[in-house]
Amino acid sequence: MAKKNIKDENKKVRLTNRKARRDYIILDTFEAGIELRGTEVKSLREGRGNLNDSYATVEKGEVFVHQFNITPYTHGNRFNHEPDRVRKLLLHKYEILKLAQQVDQKGFTIVPLQLYFNNRNRAKMEIAVAKGKFLYDKREDIKKRTQQRELQREFRNKGLQRFV
Repeated sequence: MAKKNIKDENKKVRLTNRKARRDYIILDTFEAGIELRGTEVKSLREGRGNLNDSYATVEKGEVFVHQFNITPYTHGNRFNHEPDRVRKLLLHKYEILKLAQQVDQKGFTIVPLQLYFNNRNRAKMEIAVAKGKFLYDKREDIKKRTQQRELQREFRNKGLQRFV
């Protein structure tokens, strides 16, 4: 569960927070287990959840994710789960301490990036310590993206002219 590059081909990504990379500067990422109850796992396997606007906090040496909505399981019964409850994230103690130190600084927050099932079929959440972007940062990102697209278009056109 230590900080590592999470580019495993065996993971089955179910939910992503696409707004996170647009609205925040990602500084550090962690892989955390998530404590789920009853039909939450079945609902997540169907891809029924929402990571947008969710965030995590460190409270009394534990990490909790707030505003993470898991839609109730369609074939569930009266024992279905509560969709908007606060869920505990499972991390090592040294990772929690590192998160707490980084979040204590002004302007930093913990943002969930994606939820997936690893090769052992365990639900994992990739979380990140992030700092909010300002409007001018977002504009610069858009400029860089358009410049990259223009360069690729230019190379593609030059390549095609050689073969014609």
